[in-house]
Amino acid sequence: MEIYEELVARGLIAQVTDEKEIRELVNGGKARFYIGFDCTADSLTAGHFMALTLMKRLQEAGNQPIALIGGGTTMIGDPSGRSDMRKMLTREDIDHNAECFRRQMEKFIEFGEGKAIMVNNADWLLDLNYVNLLREVGTCFSVNNMLRAECYKNRMERGLSFFEFNYMIMQSYDFYHLFQHYGCNMQFGGDDQWSNMLGGTELIRKKLGKDAYAMTITLLTDSNGNKMGKTAGNAVWLDPNKTSPFDFYQYWRNVGDADVLKCIRMLTFLPLDQIEEMGHWKDQQLNTAKEILAFELTKLVHGEAEAQKAQESAKALFGGGGAAGDMPETALGDADFTDGKIDVVSLLVKSGLCASRGDARRNVEQGGVTVGEQKVTDIGAAFDKAAFAGGLVIRRGKKNYKRIVLRA
Repeated sequence: MEIYEELVARGLIAQVTDEKEIRELVNGGKARFYIGFDCTADSLTAGHFMALTLMKRLQEAGNQPIALIGGGTTMIGDPSGRSDMRKMLTREDIDHNAECFRRQMEKFIEFGEGKAIMVNNADWLLDLNYVNLLREVGTCFSVNNMLRAECYKNRMERGLSFFEFNYMIMQSYDFYHLFQHYGCNMQFGGDDQWSNMLGGTELIRKKLGKDAYAMTITLLTDSNGNKMGKTAGNAVWLDPNKTSPFDFYQYWRNVGDADVLKCIRMLTFLPLDQIEEMGHWKDQQLNTAKEILAFELTKLVHGEAEAQKAQESAKALFGGGGAAGDMPETALGDADFTDGKIDVVSLLVKSGLCASRGDARRNVEQGGVTVGEQKVTDIGAAFDKAAFAGGLVIRRGKKNYKRIVLRA
């Protein structure tokens, strides 16, 4: 199976501008394509997985990726899918975030001469003269069409600033610049970027009279249609200092039954025939599929040793054994104990498993708290320092846990 057909079989392709031409370029290893990453944080997230794995697949098939760091576009902020304007970052913040992105991308993409390249659109966008830009490309954009674009729909009722309205022009100009200066003939992105990407292909065709192509990939959503890569309102980061390998593993281990095979197909590099066999799995076998998903993705991001350690820790915790590996911890000091003991309500709050004492009491009384191997339903239950000598695991519900240790 050639690479384009594999992308289709994995359910990755959402929309393309010119399927025949794109198929020929990609399968022939002649696509020089870019994907843009705005530097809104100092780490990529699990939500970037689709783009990173796509770049890896296409590079392995002989195509050349261009990783575009949005040092310029980040200064505006993409309004796509947003209900409000993004926080404006300083140039120093953006440069720092860009360097963090580079280090993480190197785990997926091979950079070097004749291989992938990384560029920063700050190098051309920040020096543009506004009047010259309007004269050069302004006539190629219809305001009527821009107002109908999907990327602006969520903002029209609540208000869309002219500042953000320019984002489509900036992204389109990126493709225009890369086409002229880097031989970039294709742009990839999430399906929420379709309007912006069409702007770039049309700009190249109108200004240069040449063909450029765009393809969007299906953004990974859960069975309720929510974007995956976030949990409990927080991003799942690729930086191990922000999301530990254990928590990263657990995030993917806990995907819904309806989503696990889709995630395996779209995100892992397991052979399709092996994945098709999993399509017949049911009940307990789906838990095995989730373990495979979690291990494969943790290995991609953090390496095989960390993936193995995270898997062993999860099995120790949820299989009834002791707590091992890099499970998240909370350290208690002398000040956390009263008369040498700490009650279960305080323990839940100090560990961050409950937001307040009231929340902690409700969880205890409803039978949702386990300390060690014992369910605790008495809000007056207390533990002395000796209980934490070797580390003690406390759980709220099935998926929230901390290992409590004594501060050295």
